[in-house]
Amino acid sequence: MIFWKPELVGKPLPAIITAQAAYLPEKVLSNSDLEKMVDTSDEWIVTRTGIKERRLADPDEYASCMGAKAAQKCLAKANFDPSNIDAIICATMTPDYITPSTAALIQSTIGATSACCIDIQAACSGFLYGLAIAKGWVESGQFKNVLLIASEKNSAFVDYKDRNTCVLFGDGSGACLVQSAGSGYEIRHIRLGADGCESRLISIPAGGSRNPASQDSFSEGQHYMKMDGKEVFKHAVRRMEMSTKECLEAAGLKQSDISWLIPHQANIRIIDALANRFDIPYEKVFRTIHKYGNTSSATVLIALAELDEEHPPQPGQHLLLTAFGAGLTWGSSLLTKV
Repeated sequence: MIFWKPELVGKPLPAIITAQAAYLPEKVLSNSDLEKMVDTSDEWIVTRTGIKERRLADPDEYASCMGAKAAQKCLAKANFDPSNIDAIICATMTPDYITPSTAALIQSTIGATSACCIDIQAACSGFLYGLAIAKGWVESGQFKNVLLIASEKNSAFVDYKDRNTCVLFGDGSGACLVQSAGSGYEIRHIRLGADGCESRLISIPAGGSRNPASQDSFSEGQHYMKMDGKEVFKHAVRRMEMSTKECLEAAGLKQSDISWLIPHQANIRIIDALANRFDIPYEKVFRTIHKYGNTSSATVLIALAELDEEHPPQPGQHLLLTAFGAGLTWGSSLLTKV
């Protein structure tokens, strides 16, 4: 573990995403595949969700495996030696184990021998929560080089007999390197929120200490994702709109100053409803939902990596990221290309 203090005490250092990458499993689960598994249709899925296909991890591929692959791609892109990583944060709600942490498993795989490791669980908002932690660590001078990963094997917790949830989720991962110097995306502002009073709206009822895994919980399907889609929709749009506006206000920017909006890829109706509330051209709302579905904490980071490859923002341009998930949790972040 490396502790480092800036020369100018009291003056925050910048926190910059200097590299990012995504990893998606090779296996594709299309809507036509789902038609053979559950009472649904391609038209029904596309109309209600905007999803055409999603990726599924192999049986022997886990959150740590996918996270390590995204991390290795990210570090190769940055030409950065993993032994110089100070800390690894892994956002996941589908960890390999309750313990040890998925971050520790990734550390072992990539050879980041000097890094401390931590998992965080904020469901689909996990990447933004992790970004806030990484930003704080780097700006304070505690660490120079933080590797932030978001990785999810949602297919392990999806009931493929429940058409209301199985059509939504896919597997995937993303990784980014947050440093105190370099070119990339400066993390300007982050706004986070939560409402535990509404935790019933999205949950996995069994498997924790309140309802340990048992033969009964398994037979009742309590280890699968449960969701009240209509109520989630109402909260998602309102909460993401609120936090994005708070980010803009903190930065002193107008909606028209934003070059790209990268929302959580949960449902095309949520994305459309959010986009309609902002003065941002629809073609500047980046979408991957049609290809990957909802990859939970990884969606925004996967989208950021793809945007950077397909439509590289120019220095001075602003990106607005926003997400919403179980907890309930939500958050937004303003990035500026530097």
